[in-house]
Amino acid sequence: MKVRLATPKEAEECWNIRNQSIRHGCQSSYSAAVIAAWTPEAMPENYRVVITNNPFFVIDGQNSRPVATGYLDLSAGSVEAIFTSPDYIGKGFAGLILEMIKDEARKRGFKQLTLSSTPNAQSFYEKHGFILLRENLYSSSLAQADLRCMDMSIEL
Repeated sequence: MKVRLATPKEAEECWNIRNQSIRHGCQSSYSAAVIAAWTPEAMPENYRVVITNNPFFVIDGQNSRPVATGYLDLSAGSVEAIFTSPDYIGKGFAGLILEMIKDEARKRGFKQLTLSSTPNAQSFYEKHGFILLRENLYSSSLAQADLRCMDMSIEL
């Protein structure tokens, strides 16, 4: 299990991991219609820009293809897009990526990180030191809905 930086050419694979993870993990938090709208097959082109402009980490599976993702949003000082393919959930990959994001943030001088978690992932982030600030609604243009989320932070 080695964490590495993603390349822009892997954007579609990373998008697919995102979609699989949301479809699998968020069933208890959002309706099927919201999840379907939130996970379109066609990747928005700005997703590749995100990979290019931020430290975007992946872990490869047995086939040397990414199976877990996550990145540090440099402009917002936030943890974003920690997703794991359903077949790899529970193997510690998301935790490894989160620790890499924290390390990267420290190296870049961040004193705090924030994130907006789906309700089903709140306990994962709490196990990694994040504290719930408030429950909020995130207006998602992809999902065409206001998504219930948990605003969280951690002091580095």
